[in-house]
Amino acid sequence: MRLSPNLFLYLTLLIGFGTCVYGLIKTFADVGPPLIAFFLFLALTLRLYPKFKGFSFTVLIFAAVTASMYYPVFFTQVGTFELKGLIVPLLMIIMFGMGTAMSLADFKGVARMPKGVLVGLMVQFSVMPLLGFGLAYLANLPPEIAAGVILVGCSPSGLASNVMAYISGSNLALSVSLTAVATLLSPLLTPLWMKLLADQLVPIDFFAMLWSITKIVILPIIAGLLFNHFAHGRFPWLDKAMPIVSMAGIAIIITIITAAGRDDLLTLGLTLIAVVIIHNLMGYLFGYYGSRLIGLKQQDARAVAFEVGMQNAGLASGIAVELGKLATMGLAPAVFGPWMNISGSSLATFWRDRKPSSKI
Repeated sequence: MRLSPNLFLYLTLLIGFGTCVYGLIKTFADVGPPLIAFFLFLALTLRLYPKFKGFSFTVLIFAAVTASMYYPVFFTQVGTFELKGLIVPLLMIIMFGMGTAMSLADFKGVARMPKGVLVGLMVQFSVMPLLGFGLAYLANLPPEIAAGVILVGCSPSGLASNVMAYISGSNLALSVSLTAVATLLSPLLTPLWMKLLADQLVPIDFFAMLWSITKIVILPIIAGLLFNHFAHGRFPWLDKAMPIVSMAGIAIIITIITAAGRDDLLTLGLTLIAVVIIHNLMGYLFGYYGSRLIGLKQQDARAVAFEVGMQNAGLASGIAVELGKLATMGLAPAVFGPWMNISGSSLATFWRDRKPSSKI
């Protein structure tokens, strides 16, 4: 029997209304269970509407984050095992999946579109680190949390930007090439920018960070590329499983980070969320209009906007773990990840209905 979207919509609205009323009668501390239920029903409802289906994963993350905020003890440790130990292995699995979705042909775009790739890289690895630095200081964030904001800005883009470029009708080939090249450059550029901008906030060991990024990102992606090259099509179940595994891994990582940094989030939540939102939106703005000023076409500039605004928050989380500062430096990536999916999906939908001009 086919589920009725309207039935679930009304039920979700009823739960949302009930949660608000319950929160007014009781206290915010008592609203955990109904709020979690609201997000779960909202995610299911969104999946029943094709136009909004893409937002369901982000809403599921909100449900997981809400659970970790109300019941952090369940998401920090199981017995004697600290769950933060799962983050780096999960990231390596996600990066392997990213490699299986790529091929060596993705790097050939550098030769076909040298101007677009060069402009995209210049904007991404200048605008976002400096924006993160400026916003962190203007907001007067504590040193380690400020370093996390800067770390997000210093990270490369991820596969999410390619998805948004595809949905919006942007230059997908340019987007994929930018992601590939930015990822390869990140072991050098991310530690370099962190050393320049954040060393006064937290001690930055350039070579240790270089190795961390190589271990977490580059080696798994190379393994995925090799797997794709030599075993492409032999394991169709893997092609179907990896996106699900990646999404589950991202949700688990964000949940663990939220639980670890719960106290700081309760204190700085609104300020940090505002900083992250501004950082992301200004990335889109500078990415698009900066590219247009330098002479890229609209379709190319849209791709660059996604590459600049949507950073690899997972990598930033992994670096925070490697530095032993998950509960502080890891907070900005944990907030940035879900938010950029909301803003990126919205921007992609907006641009999808507006055909880009071919004029420069």
